[in-house]
Amino acid sequence: MNAIEIRNLSKSFRGMYAVDKLNMTVPVGAIYGFIGENGSGKSTTEKLICGHLVADGGEIKLFGKSFTDAGVRVRVGALIENAGCFPNSSVWANLMMQAINLGLENRDEEIRRVLKIVRMEDSARIKFKSCSLGMKQRIGIAMALLGNPALLILDEPINGLDTDGMRIMREILVEVTQNLGCTVLISSHILGELEKIATHYGIIRQGRMIQELSAREMESRSRVFVSVKTKDMTGAEQALRNKFYNVKREGEYVCIYDVDDTEAIVEHLIKNGHIVSEVRKNKIGLEEYYIELMSKKEEL
Repeated sequence: MNAIEIRNLSKSFRGMYAVDKLNMTVPVGAIYGFIGENGSGKSTTEKLICGHLVADGGEIKLFGKSFTDAGVRVRVGALIENAGCFPNSSVWANLMMQAINLGLENRDEEIRRVLKIVRMEDSARIKFKSCSLGMKQRIGIAMALLGNPALLILDEPINGLDTDGMRIMREILVEVTQNLGCTVLISSHILGELEKIATHYGIIRQGRMIQELSAREMESRSRVFVSVKTKDMTGAEQALRNKFYNVKREGEYVCIYDVDDTEAIVEHLIKNGHIVSEVRKNKIGLEEYYIELMSKKEEL
């Protein structure tokens, strides 16, 4: 069973399609990185899943049932745009109001549970307006986790955070999937951070799904390359071009793509009179993979 199954989903605004016959599959237990440029339809898709917008057409299923099923809806927690908290109320008071809205029992115990998950046990009495951006994002996630949902939908939760804030957010998301069995759908522009935790990816462009793949599949498709530095970079580049197919000069390095045999590269340069001062083996990550995929689509 999948946590989310979307088929031919469409949503238009004033005749323009924000989501256009979108298909998406999110496995149970996944951290699904939802990737796309601004205006590609990510937030609209998440709002449609949450029922904040009404689709023009298509089908959304959550855990094998219609997303409108009352039993399914209570299993979904979401943080879209912002936490929607009262600025002059404390963190605890905001969580309590949400717990009351959800009709939760043992509310005090539930609030302590989610505050512990988001590392804010000692900040419960602070007014929301006094919290940092990172704290506010974590409060939003705490609110979304009230009631122990099976699916968590997050719209750009790590944007604007500092390095420590992003690290804490990563730890929280890994914890809720591994320890609580929660599935996470997360959109973000910070692909380097997303790459550290995502198990699956969906790449959207102009409202349509361009590609879905697992982290393992992306790893197998990512291109490897070796970068080298010598005293005579122009001569080294020419020598490498005589032996290897895909050689490019990039800044202070000459890069040899789709090759990971550093010994063969260094040996070839030495034979041609070039002393290598630096050699690195690299692999193209999610951000480079995404940029390359988008450039290919532009050419079609």
